[in-house]
Amino acid sequence: METTTQKNRWLVLVAIGLFTFMSTLDGSIVNIALPVMSKDMHIPMNQAEWIVSIYLMTVCACLPLFGKIGDSIGKIKIFRIGTITFVLGSLLCGVFHTFELILLSRVIQAIGASMTMSTNTGIITEVFPLSERGRALGMIGAFVSLGSIMGPGLGGVILAQFSWEYIFLINVPIGILTILLGQKVLPKDSTKSGTKIDFIGFILFATIILTLFGGIFIGQEVGYTHTLPVLLIIIALITMVIFYRIETKKNNPLIQFSLFKNKVFTLSLLTASMIFVTNFFTNVVIPFYLQNTRGYSASFSGILMMVVPFTMIIGSPVSGYITDKVGAKLLTFVGLILITISQLLYLILGEQTSLIFFIFASIFVGLGNALFQAPNNTLVMSNVEKKDLGVAGSLNSLARNLGMVVGISLSTTILYAAMSYHYEQRVTTYIAGRPDVFIYGMHAVYITSFVICFIATILTGIRFFKKD
Repeated sequence: METTTQKNRWLVLVAIGLFTFMSTLDGSIVNIALPVMSKDMHIPMNQAEWIVSIYLMTVCACLPLFGKIGDSIGKIKIFRIGTITFVLGSLLCGVFHTFELILLSRVIQAIGASMTMSTNTGIITEVFPLSERGRALGMIGAFVSLGSIMGPGLGGVILAQFSWEYIFLINVPIGILTILLGQKVLPKDSTKSGTKIDFIGFILFATIILTLFGGIFIGQEVGYTHTLPVLLIIIALITMVIFYRIETKKNNPLIQFSLFKNKVFTLSLLTASMIFVTNFFTNVVIPFYLQNTRGYSASFSGILMMVVPFTMIIGSPVSGYITDKVGAKLLTFVGLILITISQLLYLILGEQTSLIFFIFASIFVGLGNALFQAPNNTLVMSNVEKKDLGVAGSLNSLARNLGMVVGISLSTTILYAAMSYHYEQRVTTYIAGRPDVFIYGMHAVYITSFVICFIATILTGIRFFKKD
């Protein structure tokens, strides 16, 4: 890299980190505004939830494509286009007030987000020397985790003062400033493979994502005995088989399945996905707990939910620094242990639990994620060749975003199934005057979350203590 790039590397990190934060934030910040948006647009709540779902589904579908394009024509070029597309989508989301146009705007926003997400870690890995890479990737991991966890809290604070449009419009001035900063400090692309893009693979992969999660979300609305969700899931499974058979025979496939032969790379992606599943369990459940069960206002609930991201702001840079000094594996393992303990603490939450205990549990979540994300990103990006940095970065982002989508769908499915069991009739919302029903469902969610985290910890522990 050129000397100028080396001097500006921390500004490069800021420019990339801010967009990483915003694009991840927009996968979760809308959740808390859905009741207001549903009322304003005169649509039922289950339709309003597509405003969140369509964004995450589009991001997941596009990540491998833009990772591959970034490797082929330049990661920084794709990142720049993505920033402009994301800001345009954000502006349209804030301007339009009809359901159909907002969904279209969310797709545009998600395409831009996938461009930035698929290239961010690859750019950072190229710009920073090995001695500082852990710290830099740790900060990117912090931006990602902050974006995914801070969404409901920040959304509650914004809604306390402004209308829902500002959840989207806040991205525009910040995005423009970041674009201008990027124009000054982002270097020219130094690595371009020039390989042909596998568009057939992209169409098949996008079909898998859209039909699979479309079937899951529609099934939640109408039931899984209906024809449409069953048909969509069957199409997804058949396409999955076709995709694997075609891709394994290609010289330059959309997804390099050979990368998964590296056990450290594969395990790091798997655990990242599992932890983001559990993070989104919290994003779905805790706003109900704080506002409905405990009776706190949206703004105060938002402040309480900021405990996790504030802990991460402090812990993530420190975690990245320690990663550069002592290596990534031990910190990853310790972080997973803390996250697993935090799920047990959340399992104790009830109607009368003290606020201090809730804050204590949230600190464990934030600290565990801070210790886990930085070294895990380092393990992912340090176990591939330079020519595969783009696709590795896109797979890393894909693992996280799949975790988010699975977290939303799985947590709501478990929550309402457990509430229905306890209430002895079908439940699809919070029942006024019956906090016991919600607490029962919430505990079922956190039992599942604990099991997921425990499995991730055991897998990582076996890998860590196993001699190579």
